[in-house]
Amino acid sequence: MELKRLLSLTRKAVDEYNLIEEGDRIAVGISGGKDSLTLLYALSHLRRFYPKQFELCAVTVDLGYASSEMSGIETLCKELDVPYTVIKTDIYDIVFNIRKESNPCSLCAKMRKGSLNEHLVKSGINKVAYGHHKDDVVETLLMSLIYEGRFHTFSPVTYLDRTGITVIRPLLYIDEADVIGFSNRMNLPVVKSKCPVDGFTKREYVKNILKDINRETPGVKDRMFKAIEGSDIKGWNNGKHELS
Repeated sequence: MELKRLLSLTRKAVDEYNLIEEGDRIAVGISGGKDSLTLLYALSHLRRFYPKQFELCAVTVDLGYASSEMSGIETLCKELDVPYTVIKTDIYDIVFNIRKESNPCSLCAKMRKGSLNEHLVKSGINKVAYGHHKDDVVETLLMSLIYEGRFHTFSPVTYLDRTGITVIRPLLYIDEADVIGFSNRMNLPVVKSKCPVDGFTKREYVKNILKDINRETPGVKDRMFKAIEGSDIKGWNNGKHELS
């Protein structure tokens, strides 16, 4: 995928769901993966011509095993003129060594978001952008159906009452395959996850199911996404042009 296409689809999401307002201070949550780095690239270029002026920064929550590989991200942020902050934590040690969680993902995510949101509030940042793409939207729906028995997925915009932070997802119209293509095309400094359960999660299981279904019946993923857009899930069809 070329930059022009990336910016077009990113702006479509931003415009349709009012993801960015004049004067916003937006942090991109950087995990080191292809999704967050593609999002960083998209927003850093979008701010150059988007009619609503906004500030942009990048933040990484270091779970406790950051490496020198992150230096590539620092270099990219400098090239894009985006301030970059790394938040040091002991999350890995707490989750895997102290508590020895058998299902670590939930606790890890909760602690990671807690550290991030605390930093955002102290820094006066009002929005955080996550690199969730179209595949993530559909996979989350399947996970909710399989493991929770409900028709639900995350919304394009989520307001967090306890912190006053608004979560936005500008890549929701972009396929994961296109994110991979853009990341490879631009040679983004992707850092491989060092999480010991990476590739063995419920999400990975559902991702493979979706791939199999879409391979046997092409277009399934796009039809499921359309169903989500036209559903009553909070923040989607009934939430367009609203902030919450």
